[in-house]
Amino acid sequence: MTTDIHDKASTEKKLWDEIEDTRFGMVGLTKSRDHFQPMTSFAEPETGKLWFYTQDSGDLAIAASKGVEAMYVFMSKDRQMQACIRGTLSALRDNLHRDKFWNPVVSAWFPKGKDDPNLIMLCLDCEESQVWISEVGTVKFGFEIAKANLTGSRPNIGETTKLNLA
Repeated sequence: MTTDIHDKASTEKKLWDEIEDTRFGMVGLTKSRDHFQPMTSFAEPETGKLWFYTQDSGDLAIAASKGVEAMYVFMSKDRQMQACIRGTLSALRDNLHRDKFWNPVVSAWFPKGKDDPNLIMLCLDCEESQVWISEVGTVKFGFEIAKANLTGSRPNIGETTKLNLA
C-alpha cells in the first residue's frame, strides 16, 4: 500500500508503526560534537514519546539529566521510510516505563535486572520529524535511475514531509 505523504495523520501513524517495528536507531544531541549512538527505542505514540534504557553514567544520560535537545534517526526494515525526529531528551528514574518495556533483550544488556541502581530511562519528547518515503520497488527504482541518466533529470523515487509531533 502506498502512503499518501500529504495525509499528515496517516504518515504520522506509519511513522510510529515503523518505529515500533524497527526498534533500532541512532540518538544524539543536536548541540554536541559527539557522535550519535545506536539505541533501542520503545515507542509510546499516544504520548508522542520514545523511551530508551541506558546507564546513568553514559554521556547521553548525563546531558539529558538537565533536559537537552536531541534527535533520533532511523530507517525502516524495508528501507522505504527514513526519519529524523527532534525533541527534548530527559533522563528519568521511571519505574512505570522501565517495567512496561522490560523484555529478555533488555535484560541481556542489564544483567543486574530492573533494580540495577545505575539503570535509567531516557525519554525523547518528540516535537517534529522530517520523514522520507520511497515505496517505488526495484523495477521503478531502476527505471527512474536510467531515465535520470538519459535525460539529465533527477530520479523520482519518493517524497518528504515534515510532521509536527508535539
